[in-house]
Amino acid sequence: MKLIFERVTSVVFAVMLVFLTIGIIIGTGRLFLLLLELFRDANVAEGYLHVVSEVLSLFVLIELSRSLVEYFSVNRLRLTFIVDAAIVFVLREVMIGLFEAKLAVDKVYALSALLLVLGLLRIGSIIVHQRSVALERGSSEQA
Repeated sequence: MKLIFERVTSVVFAVMLVFLTIGIIIGTGRLFLLLLELFRDANVAEGYLHVVSEVLSLFVLIELSRSLVEYFSVNRLRLTFIVDAAIVFVLREVMIGLFEAKLAVDKVYALSALLLVLGLLRIGSIIVHQRSVALERGSSEQA
């Protein structure tokens, strides 16, 4: 039963990785098209907002795909890659909201608190990972 679960999970993650890769390729193509439109458009500020939004969206897709690639090599999801994607996503929303001047003060505080929690979670996951690596090294040196 465990073998079936592992195979199904691997297939599902492989399909997700294919779709994420296609999304990254399409997003990169759209980014180049947006750059061409930016040269032709008179409203540079609005075009620049779309370019920044697309670049940050690509960062989120890249972080998620890194997480899936790591799953195939280690057979577990690393929390740091997922938290990185969440941080980039929240930063994307903050930057777009601030650039458009449509972000209310209470939302800025809420998103700042969320970024603080995500940052602390990332730092904590790195510390825990380094501790486990150090413990593994210590036990292998004693053997």
